[in-house]
Amino acid sequence: MRPLRTAALAALTLLLSGCSVAGAGGSDGSGSSGFSGDGKIHLVVGYQSKTINTVTAGTLLRSLGYLEKRLGDRYTVEWQDHDTGAPITAKMVAGKIDIGSMGDYPLLINASRTQQTPSARTELVSITGYNLRGALNMVVVAKDSPARTLADLKGRKISASVGSAGHGTLVQALEKAGIDPATGVETVNQQPPVGASALESGGVQGYAQFVAWPGLLVFQDKARLLYDGAALDVPTFHGVVLRQAYAKEHPEVVDAFLKAQLDATRYLHEHPLQAALTVAGQTGLPPEVVYLYNGPNGISTFDATLKPRLRAAHEHDVPYLRRIGDGFSGVDVTTFVNDTYLRRAYGPAYETDLASTVNPAAITGTDPVCDVPVKDPATASELWLSGQDTTRPAATPTCLLRQIAGAGTAKVRAAYVPDTATGTRWFADRAVWVRDPDGGRNAEFLPFTTEDGARAYRDAHPGTEAVTYDDALKAVLRASR
Repeated sequence: MRPLRTAALAALTLLLSGCSVAGAGGSDGSGSSGFSGDGKIHLVVGYQSKTINTVTAGTLLRSLGYLEKRLGDRYTVEWQDHDTGAPITAKMVAGKIDIGSMGDYPLLINASRTQQTPSARTELVSITGYNLRGALNMVVVAKDSPARTLADLKGRKISASVGSAGHGTLVQALEKAGIDPATGVETVNQQPPVGASALESGGVQGYAQFVAWPGLLVFQDKARLLYDGAALDVPTFHGVVLRQAYAKEHPEVVDAFLKAQLDATRYLHEHPLQAALTVAGQTGLPPEVVYLYNGPNGISTFDATLKPRLRAAHEHDVPYLRRIGDGFSGVDVTTFVNDTYLRRAYGPAYETDLASTVNPAAITGTDPVCDVPVKDPATASELWLSGQDTTRPAATPTCLLRQIAGAGTAKVRAAYVPDTATGTRWFADRAVWVRDPDGGRNAEFLPFTTEDGARAYRDAHPGTEAVTYDDALKAVLRASR
């Protein structure tokens, strides 16, 4: 636990080194006192541009300008971009950020840092996006790594941002694999970009992070997915947190922010490809990676409501966060979560949407090759050809393979398939494929995000066999002749 305690103490020192809330603020753009130098009401928003599960409260919202339009000329908005939730929390404690977005574990840390000080107290007021099985967090290894399961990393170095959602998934997954997270591996506390470089150079043997870093490294051919967080089957999410004192002083700002977040969410659902291109342009992330998470049937489900299952997951996470090290004293989740503001902004549809866990953004249409409706999210797939400003739906992964095989000289920009067991959307050419001779014409080839998942399926289904992506394409091409 020594590396974890050290990291936690360092984080706590960072928090305590900031100004007190009472003395925070100013009109020079370095903090928030509620008013700027020109007399306008000042709002400081902390966000994580590359954490694309938060785009409806960050990158996309900022680029669309919805918040500024709702607030009008009497207000000024300052946007502050950070790599993780920790610096956002530190600035909220110091009164220098009013509204922020971060993942489930950082949200708990945020609450624990602020709940004992009335002037600094924060509240969780909305969700940006979630995955009910936990697929937003993953563990990857170098492409040539001999590791095939998480157990193979025992005794090795794993890069993670201590206290992050990705680290939380790692701790729980290691325990599930029978490995003590404190003694069975060496967790190296690193920011996502630093850890990515360490994995590439061989300084660490594993990399546990949150959306969109694992998908990015795999897409760049710098890593291979070892552990899909969906195997843990514990919901993970990101949300919006605000300073209670600011909200009481400026409730109209909070209302405008949440309504703008809902506007951005609606835009993402109605214009998924354009939204991905916009976020990519703002962050430098490849559009194909953004679309993996934020597109229809994506790994992220964008829904602002504070669902009971997500609250329960937060309660579930508390004991794991306690074990990370010193500095987390626990938190009362029930007093931290406040959906009063969101209910007011949302209107009468809130209760209905609160009860639903269906992804509002789905792949639909008619499969142009298999000539059947695309309506089952468990099999719906998607093809994005180069030079095209729209994508093509596929009813099943096998139907998608047929589309790719029949595309001729057209270059595939990205192709997406759902994991057969967990539903996690993944790149077709990075998936692990299984052939099921009894699957029928449209379900002969089945994709999985990891070798471990594919192996488990083959063990449970005698007669199935491993097949490469290229061989699966050749097989469907031969069958079509």
